[in-house]
Amino acid sequence: MNEAVTKTKEVDLKEAVPGAVLSEENGALIVAPEKLVDFGRYLRDQAGYDYLSSVTGVDYLTYPGRDSSNRFEVVYHLYSIERGGGPLVLKVRLPEENPELPSLVPVWPGANFQEREIWDLYGVRFTGHPNLRRILLWEGFNGHPMRKDWHEAYYESEHKPFKSRSPEGHPIHSEERVPWHDNIVLPEGWDPDQWQEPVHVVPLPPTKGHVREGIKTERVVVNVGPQHPSTHGVFRMIMELDGETIVAMEPEMGYLHRNHEKIGERNTWIMNIPFTDRLDYINSMSNNLGYVLAVEKLMGLKVPERAEYLRVIMAELTRILNHFVAIGFLFNDLGAFYTPMLYGLEERELILDLFEMASGSRMMCNYMRFGGVARDVPEEFIPFARKLVNERLPRVIDEIDRYLTKNEIFLYRARGVGVLPRETAIAYSASGPVLRASGVKYDIRRAEPYSIYDRFDFDVVTEEGGDVYSRYMVRLREIMESRKILAQALDQIPEGPIITGRKKYSFRPPMGDAYARVEAPKGELGYYVVSDKTNNPYRYHVRAPSFINLTSLEPMLVGYKVADSVVVLGSVDIVLGEVDR
Repeated sequence: MNEAVTKTKEVDLKEAVPGAVLSEENGALIVAPEKLVDFGRYLRDQAGYDYLSSVTGVDYLTYPGRDSSNRFEVVYHLYSIERGGGPLVLKVRLPEENPELPSLVPVWPGANFQEREIWDLYGVRFTGHPNLRRILLWEGFNGHPMRKDWHEAYYESEHKPFKSRSPEGHPIHSEERVPWHDNIVLPEGWDPDQWQEPVHVVPLPPTKGHVREGIKTERVVVNVGPQHPSTHGVFRMIMELDGETIVAMEPEMGYLHRNHEKIGERNTWIMNIPFTDRLDYINSMSNNLGYVLAVEKLMGLKVPERAEYLRVIMAELTRILNHFVAIGFLFNDLGAFYTPMLYGLEERELILDLFEMASGSRMMCNYMRFGGVARDVPEEFIPFARKLVNERLPRVIDEIDRYLTKNEIFLYRARGVGVLPRETAIAYSASGPVLRASGVKYDIRRAEPYSIYDRFDFDVVTEEGGDVYSRYMVRLREIMESRKILAQALDQIPEGPIITGRKKYSFRPPMGDAYARVEAPKGELGYYVVSDKTNNPYRYHVRAPSFINLTSLEPMLVGYKVADSVVVLGSVDIVLGEVDR
């Protein structure tokens, strides 16, 4: 925690709201639930913690030293955009019976989806939340699967959480396993035979239609997706339209959900490294890096110099790869298929050649390790990378800029469309290019440097428009800055070991928790891990930038035309493997 934050915390925070801070444990403030909203407003308005990055839950049912009186815990990580530095961590502890606390959505709207996720997976209720319903699972799902006493489906559980697709006569069709049996607790009012999804998922002002140029019109609800190529996967946008104007919109996700975090608690610590590859499957190297940093923080591991350079090289190659693909698919959403997208994919293939040299795999690299990297790069890697970075990339960037940036159709469809103002971007916890395109100069590599990023000369790219065009420009200019970092890293990389000590496959980190975050290509990618000193993470949580950036999709779309929705979504740059986890 940086000096400014520490000073603010010691001098002001404990006494700021009487009765709010119950105690302090390992640098985190334990906050009384009933005082949470008042304390949150003070932190935002008076203490400068204007950015709520991460909200997650933990079930401490079987954790040493915890009991039913404080079984659940909700953890908040707050930052200051202006000061930078490390987080202020808040923890709210709740009892086993009726865990409930007030919602922070009125203070930080960016808490919206994250609180819904905690309700969905843990059953912690947030009073005052504007739309507290499941977000990754469907409303008829039985129970909350991240709880430690929830059992998996089929043979491992007494009751299944969903209707069977198995043939009649299968052993699971016994009386005790009928999914809608009387002894299964279902959501209040749930009837599997009568239930229909609510039409209005977003609160709307009442309307009976109105007359426009002599024609009486009424608002209609339209679904874009989930089976639609322009939603970038199985993702749905539920829109309320007045004519062709979007008056309300809510993203609907979870179609690809496989409870990544529950599986992460079943895996051993090291088994989760290749598992992170499957989140943002375009950017496996960045996924690896964020996770190993969190575990290294928990274990107090130091990484050798050569391994640090290799990590930065892989992370910045990943950023370039991602932004080429994002730009290509944005133009694909605009109807320009062949040239932009295939140009981007061509550069991606060359970077994947480098990843294959280093890791043996092109997409699921499984390259990082606790304390270093899995293997050194072959001797032809550095010359190949230098040629790509110093000779090819400058020419390709100029070509992309010349062909696309001043394209008349692109300017018409992108400028002034999907505007996200600076204050809204911060309040909605946007990160990465989406945040910086709204004029917010915040990049974790500068605000809270990790690895060896403080050694490199590069600029934090911002644009002021907050629209589709600005998000495109940020990504294009970030490719140039990543190229600058790569040129320095390739020149400076030293010889030496690539991992601390010998390679180990079994780890038992000390008891405790840690949060580490990286500036991934799509935004802040964070991992929150809790150890109970066993071979498996007690808690493994992913703060996914694609998921949280979607919180601000509605304010980007309301007031624009339905035809703009596809372009605006494309400019956010999401991957559904990371959204749904």
